[in-house]
Amino acid sequence: MAPTGAGKTLAGFLPSLVALSGTKASQRKGLHTLYVSPLKALAVDIARNLEAPVTEMGLPVRVETRTGDTPAHKRTRQIARPPDILLTTPEQLALLIAHREASDLLANLRCVILDELHALVTSKRGDLLSLALARLHRLSPGLTAIGLSATVREPDELRRYLMPQAPLPPPSAGKGGPRVSEGRSGQSPAERGPTAPTEAAAFVKTAPVPEAGLPSPDPLRAPPSPAEGGGGGAGMADLVVVKGGAAPDLRMLESNRPLPLAGHTAHQSMPAIYELIRQHRTVLVFVNTRLQAEYTFQELWRLNDDVLPIALHHGSLDAQQRRRVEAAMAAGQLRAIVCTATLDLGIDWGDVDLVVNIGAPKGASRIMQRIGRANHRMDEPSKAYLVPANRFEILECRAALDAVEAAAQDTPDARTGALDVLAQHVLGMACADAFDPLQLYEEIVSAAPYTGLTWEDFEAVVDYVATGGYALRAYERFAKILRGPDGLWRVRDARTAQQYRMNIGTIVESAKVKVRLVRSVRAKPGTILPKTGRVLGEIEEDFAETLTVGDTFLFSGEVLRFEGLMEDEAMVTRAGPGTDPAIPSYAGSKFPLSTFLAARVRALIADPFEWDRLPKQVADYLVQQRSRSVLPGPRDLLVETYPRAKRYYLSAFPFEGRLAHQTLGMLLTRRLERASLRPLGFAANDYGLAVWMTRDISEAIAREPGFLAELFAQDMLGDDLEAWLAESAMMKRTFRQCAVIAGLIERRHPGQKKTGRQVTISTDLVYDVLRKHQPDHLLLRAARQDAATGLLDVRRLGMMLERIQGRIIHRALDRVSPLSVSVMLEIGREKVYGEGADEILAEAEAQLLEEALG
Repeated sequence: MAPTGAGKTLAGFLPSLVALSGTKASQRKGLHTLYVSPLKALAVDIARNLEAPVTEMGLPVRVETRTGDTPAHKRTRQIARPPDILLTTPEQLALLIAHREASDLLANLRCVILDELHALVTSKRGDLLSLALARLHRLSPGLTAIGLSATVREPDELRRYLMPQAPLPPPSAGKGGPRVSEGRSGQSPAERGPTAPTEAAAFVKTAPVPEAGLPSPDPLRAPPSPAEGGGGGAGMADLVVVKGGAAPDLRMLESNRPLPLAGHTAHQSMPAIYELIRQHRTVLVFVNTRLQAEYTFQELWRLNDDVLPIALHHGSLDAQQRRRVEAAMAAGQLRAIVCTATLDLGIDWGDVDLVVNIGAPKGASRIMQRIGRANHRMDEPSKAYLVPANRFEILECRAALDAVEAAAQDTPDARTGALDVLAQHVLGMACADAFDPLQLYEEIVSAAPYTGLTWEDFEAVVDYVATGGYALRAYERFAKILRGPDGLWRVRDARTAQQYRMNIGTIVESAKVKVRLVRSVRAKPGTILPKTGRVLGEIEEDFAETLTVGDTFLFSGEVLRFEGLMEDEAMVTRAGPGTDPAIPSYAGSKFPLSTFLAARVRALIADPFEWDRLPKQVADYLVQQRSRSVLPGPRDLLVETYPRAKRYYLSAFPFEGRLAHQTLGMLLTRRLERASLRPLGFAANDYGLAVWMTRDISEAIAREPGFLAELFAQDMLGDDLEAWLAESAMMKRTFRQCAVIAGLIERRHPGQKKTGRQVTISTDLVYDVLRKHQPDHLLLRAARQDAATGLLDVRRLGMMLERIQGRIIHRALDRVSPLSVSVMLEIGREKVYGEGADEILAEAEAQLLEEALG
């Protein structure tokens, strides 16, 4: 572990450069070093930084990148004539190990470097990467694995991730032997015993590497055993921790204008942000969503009287445009880039001297990564500003400032490997070569996320890939692998292998259409427009289908006029002045408020002695809330009930994040329905939720003293949750994602592509069939696990319900409280963008605050 700017990435390459410099090019066979990055932009940036010393020292070392943006002909050449060092992403690594030539290509691999490891291991991409890493260790037993990170909460979890784990003895395969596992030996994994783990080294980063922590003289020697002082132990990689580094200079941008209680555009602060850009060499302006990126860029460009070179960077823009922006930034030709998470890990642009983060960071580790992009050196402090967009975000920013000062980390816990990802991997291994299920099982359980995988679950995964499962085995199209007379499993045919390669990955986004800039010609409805002109990027299909000819929207930093939809492309021209454009919205998940920051926000609210550190407008707001109602303690739950506009409201403030609050709202409405209170709906934000109904809940609370305790009882996560999930449309959406990852439904086919609607119809039909005929199907189980850990945040909700037992504070009010205004503003928010949305929220806020304050 080492702080941002300590040089950990180049240090990770040092053993490889030393080894390669002492070997003639003619003696090298296949790849020597693989570097895996969570971001395409980071892989390209590291390649650029690595090639400089290689060229200056005259080393005979070939360095290349392989990402989703790499042309197909170049990827083909890399298989036939691999470079010495290849920089890639988890998805491309999965394709490499599934290639027919994988054994020859990777047999002599000596080193794999996993950069920003903390960002890789906490998602399904991490599951996929762990399985690929297990295969690499098998193909190249002497492999050294190096993990790098600047923000690590639990180093031991990352150390285990790097090392092959000793497999746990699985349960008996049953009297009749394993259903899918009659391999060449005919033995179960328990009978054959564990495979010997290969050794790996870990450099899990945090600062300059002291001499005692430098790599060993033999750069790719296996690490010392515990007896030699290595400290790794069985299944545990060595840990190098680098201390020191300049403390970051992180501040909150003060605003003379009062901030609203809701909204995320930060339009009040745009002039101040532009002034910061004018005062610095190069500024990275981070936002949390692509919609915010387009809006922020447009607002800054509107203020750009100095005609400063400002660029835009997010994942939906065309790859060539992103590369041009990155190259211009590296060359020092830009004063600012407005960007999303596409640039918040590891990017090393020396001219960046300021980071601006618009909106609350939602996590301490995330903001530490982002501010590390400024003054990317050990001896200079990273300078950054947090720009809250509303008053509650001031509280979050204050909590984040304290967390950074304390160097606290809040990266998520390690995952249990997902079964849909495992199904994808099993098919990939069949594409690479025929596999013996017993050997493959041993390999899979050596991957840290899958150490607890049972033999029965592995059998179920292989059976699913081979048949689609019991309920679908009658349909040949779901049979993707076949078992030969030798007991080995092979991919069914070349077309199945091709479809696997076209659909690989764990990032399932909504269906997209390309945005093509055509000549400035007005077309009549029904006119067929030629597919000529530059592709600007992609927007989601759902947004494109809402457009009619003549509508305008912001994209790629321009105001565009929609001219028509041709197959999978939206034809646009540049719009004239005086238009009121929309902004494309994307269905990508928003960052959740971390448990760590949520606890700090609760503590900040509960302690009046801390309010002196807050801006006056926030301190006054908290004083108003305390005088009208009450402020909850760090472990309390405040529940307010009040009438408004012939309805009755219940507001609750757990401060546990939007996902947990949405789940809580769904379950509360079911319980209120059973109590005959006729709930009509609910709204939630990161701080609380509001439920509205037609009957007065205060009467029920007064009549039954234990009513609220029963309403928020922990047992709501039992039958109530199961019953809601059974009839929820969200489960169909979750199943859809699992079905795409597991290959049940392919989005892309040779020569064609399914629309989002086609995928939805296909998966909805399969979902209904499986629920009726095979409720324990592998993908239904995977969907339930995803819903519990991701979309519903059930674990966090359970911890909250346990925390508040006996600590519920109720206030029956005659009108809305200042604290409840923030969540009330979430009710019925219209689909309006930019200043229009701000004006609507401002009007609603003014009305509600007038009511709250009398």
